[in-house]
Amino acid sequence: MREIIFDTETTGLDPKTGDRLVEIGCVEVVNRFPTGRNFHVYINPGRSVPKEAFDVHGLSDAFLADKPRFDDVADAFVAFVGDAQLVAHNASFDMGFVNYELKATGRLTFGTERVVDTLMMARRKHPGAPASLDALCNRYGIDRSKRVKHGALLDAELLAEVYLELTGGRQAGLDLTVSVQSATSGETGGRVALRPRPVPLPPRLSPLEAQAHAAFIATIGEKALWSTYFDDGERTETA
Repeated sequence: MREIIFDTETTGLDPKTGDRLVEIGCVEVVNRFPTGRNFHVYINPGRSVPKEAFDVHGLSDAFLADKPRFDDVADAFVAFVGDAQLVAHNASFDMGFVNYELKATGRLTFGTERVVDTLMMARRKHPGAPASLDALCNRYGIDRSKRVKHGALLDAELLAEVYLELTGGRQAGLDLTVSVQSATSGETGGRVALRPRPVPLPPRLSPLEAQAHAAFIATIGEKALWSTYFDDGERTETA
């Protein structure tokens, strides 16, 4: 199952009153496991950034002046999302801005049936407890020391960890490689094998237990199943 954990930063609270997106950050999760494949872009909103918004995310007019407009990055964003489920914290806010921008540029919007709101999940799982992203990171022991200001990609990465905890914890799959890919208005990356254990685990059988096992197998005779595959502890070819 492929899911996109995402977050946005904006110039304000309501796109209908002229506020716009200034940043989108996405993290890909497959079968509840982050793949390392991300999408991140800053956006020129075509308007000034109010001080209140700057104090939250630190993205100034000067910084955003040479960044692409939403129309220039929308296709790459939609392609990255594909048919995946979208996951956001206080999703109505982020989806409100994303869908407003998509509609304004003549594109199809995302349906609410594709969206999971982790704020609602947290409130159901921990009724009465604080449910902000910071509070959930503290609850689950997730390091948020780099979150000096809000940032879409950083917040999406933190939310991905929170989401795994809200859905039962990290579940490792059987795939021994992970896709490492990061995109800033695009994509790069490849397949990277997970590192092997630097020091093998010690054997759990004592020499005495191993001898006892070998003696027991010897009593079974040549028709023992083990004899079909092993000969003196070494693998042999079978017909």
